[in-house]
Amino acid sequence: MPGHKIGFFGFSKGGFTGLVLAGATLDFQRTASYCENDSFFCEQVRSGDVPNNLPRDVRIRAAVIADPAPTVAFTKSTLSSIDIPMQVWRSEAGAKDRGIDPEGVARVLNALPGQPEVHVVPAGHFAFLSPCSSELAASLPRFCTDPPGFDRVAFHRDFDASVLRFFREHL
Repeated sequence: MPGHKIGFFGFSKGGFTGLVLAGATLDFQRTASYCENDSFFCEQVRSGDVPNNLPRDVRIRAAVIADPAPTVAFTKSTLSSIDIPMQVWRSEAGAKDRGIDPEGVARVLNALPGQPEVHVVPAGHFAFLSPCSSELAASLPRFCTDPPGFDRVAFHRDFDASVLRFFREHL
């Protein structure tokens, strides 16, 4: 059957996209209550100039989602249509300066239907990015600095193997 082995991996805004493609809808009224500025997006949300439904991609048979963002538009009800196997990852620290609230991510991942495989990483949002070279760490420390004792290289060895195992089991 064509398309029976399509998996999706999404991190951050890609995780948000993955939830939508897997069947989640968005609660724009909830989103409007969090809009505290006059950005074009918030104006659209407040005026109701938003899509009624978003496209689900039925070809996707399994998904791995890491620290999805933003999470405000997702509720237990808007996530209820997801019916594919999911492996979900969240960071303990998030990246609040980038709008990644670990409590919001935990709320969404705990509201997913079924029994997703859940992993919590004792680091920040950017730990999901590949280990940094020394040059990159010097020029972009916020993307490359992890908590004391967290080994990003070891984490990625385990993370990558776990994602691969999940897709092999479900695709």
